[in-house]
Amino acid sequence: MKILLAPAETKKEGGVLPPLNLNNFTLQKDVIDEYEKFISSSSIEELSSWFGLKNLTICEKYKRSILNLPTMKAIQRYTGVAFEAIQYENLTQKEQEYIDKNVVIFSNLFGSINANTLIPDYKFKQGALLPSLNTEKFYKKNLKDILDEDLKDEVLDLRAGYYDKFYKPSASTITYKFLKGGKVVSHWAKHYRGELVRQIAVNNITNFADLMNFKFEGLNLIEIQEKKNIRTVIMEISN
Repeated sequence: MKILLAPAETKKEGGVLPPLNLNNFTLQKDVIDEYEKFISSSSIEELSSWFGLKNLTICEKYKRSILNLPTMKAIQRYTGVAFEAIQYENLTQKEQEYIDKNVVIFSNLFGSINANTLIPDYKFKQGALLPSLNTEKFYKKNLKDILDEDLKDEVLDLRAGYYDKFYKPSASTITYKFLKGGKVVSHWAKHYRGELVRQIAVNNITNFADLMNFKFEGLNLIEIQEKKNIRTVIMEISN
C-alpha cells in the first residue's frame, strides 16, 4: 500500500544535505530547467504575482537558482497543516522508515517524489504555470505509466483533488472525506490527512485489509462509498 500526499505552500528554510543531484531527477529535468530560466529572467514584480507573494523581500529570497542550495528530505521540507500533524521528527526510526518508503508527495515543481527525496527550499504556487511549459500537462503525460508500475495494486490517495491533474491512479484506491457536525471541513481535512499518515506509520499498516479494520483515534466511520476503482471512506471528527 502506497500513500499519496499533496505538498504544502510553506517550507522550512535551509538544510544541511548536498544540493540536488540532477541524476535523480531525469524526468523532471525539463521542468527544472524552465523554472531556472523563468526565475532568473523575471523581475521581482513579475515573480511577486507568480509566487502569490506581496512581500518583495521574500520574493528576492526565491529569485535564485535552486541547483546549489542545501537540501533536506521532502517530508521535512514541507511545513503545512498535514505535515505538522505527521510529526515526522517525533516518530521512531522504524516509523520514519515506513514513511520514507511508502509516502509519495506531489510537487508543483518536481511532479512526484518519495518522502525521503532530497529537495531544496523553493517556491511554486499551486496552479502557477511556467510560460513555456505546462507542468500539469507535462506530468500528466509522463507520470502515468511510471507511477502505475511503482504504486502497484493498492493506493491510499490523501491528496487534494487538484493533483488529479498530475496523476489518477489506475490501482484500487481509497480516499477519505472528513466531516465535523455533518459538514465537510477543509482545514481539518488537511490535519487529519496528516494524522492518518502518522497513525498508519505508527501501526505499520501495509495493506487495505488492515487499513479498513483499523480504528483511527479521533475519527468515527460514517459511510463507505464505491465508484469504479475508488472507495471513499467518510469519517466524522469526534473531538
